[in-house]
Amino acid sequence: MSQVERLEAEAREAIDNAGTREELVQVRARFLGRKGSVAAILRGIGELPAAERGPVGAAANEAKQKIESWVAERRAALEASGRAADLAEHRLDVTLPGAAPPPGRLHPVTRVFRDVIAFFASMGFAVQDGPEVETDWNNFGALNFPDDHPARDIQDTFFVEGGTVLRTHTSPVQIRTMTGRTPPFRFIAPGRVYRHDSDATHTPMFHQIEGFMVDDRTTLGDLKGILHAFARHMFGPDTELRFRGHYFPFTEPSAEMDFSYRGGWMEWGGCGMIHPEVLRNCGIDPERHQGWAFGMGIDRTAMDRFGVPDLRLMFEGDVRLLEQI
Repeated sequence: MSQVERLEAEAREAIDNAGTREELVQVRARFLGRKGSVAAILRGIGELPAAERGPVGAAANEAKQKIESWVAERRAALEASGRAADLAEHRLDVTLPGAAPPPGRLHPVTRVFRDVIAFFASMGFAVQDGPEVETDWNNFGALNFPDDHPARDIQDTFFVEGGTVLRTHTSPVQIRTMTGRTPPFRFIAPGRVYRHDSDATHTPMFHQIEGFMVDDRTTLGDLKGILHAFARHMFGPDTELRFRGHYFPFTEPSAEMDFSYRGGWMEWGGCGMIHPEVLRNCGIDPERHQGWAFGMGIDRTAMDRFGVPDLRLMFEGDVRLLEQI
């Protein structure tokens, strides 16, 4: 019995002196483990006289319960002191100013998109949208592309299962918008388009703006006047445009547009009078109505406006680019 009493006193002292939870685990194992002191007493009961076995066994079990209780109390005390120490070390100073998250920024293309839409809205143009997965008819056929046109090759166009394509320009929106409508009308169609291109000035996914107007008297001079105003709005009041004769299946006559840039000329897009066959494909009589259309890349416009050297940088998700604009 005296051995059990000494064990209790020794265990109580060791538990009280345990300074960490790791030390407390070791103390508990020393007294209550499979090879601990209490287990040793219980294994030796069989060697005691019969009269002492019961009292010693009961005392050993009672000591075991006491040690478990002391360990639990000490563990709770250590955890409480640990939390208090953590709170003291990481104390929140409520008098400090709040840490605001960094402000977000609009992508360069989004900024140009909004600017373009605002400009044409001020001139009475409505905004139209269309699907990015298009039918062959809307993307090529209705726009007067012949069956053997190079744009229909897999080297230029992303084909989708089922005979559809990822639209290669925003001109299909022109077909969807004009079909079933009676002129006069004027629209712009900004959106994403897709082609097999990837270099410093081309990406497989890019953005275009399409504009078109149809009535009974609009002319190529109206188109040139609007494009001059648009270029000066985008690039400054001293910007000039030049028009070079070109060929597009969906306009006749057609022209390529260049704008003055750093002492030279930068290609901007294409334009022209809407081909009579395109008007017929949309149910509009070309003998009574005529119209013009233009289209240019929004990404290249943003690239030139913000001084981005490589078009691909704008689509790599690097926030450092946005932080500089």
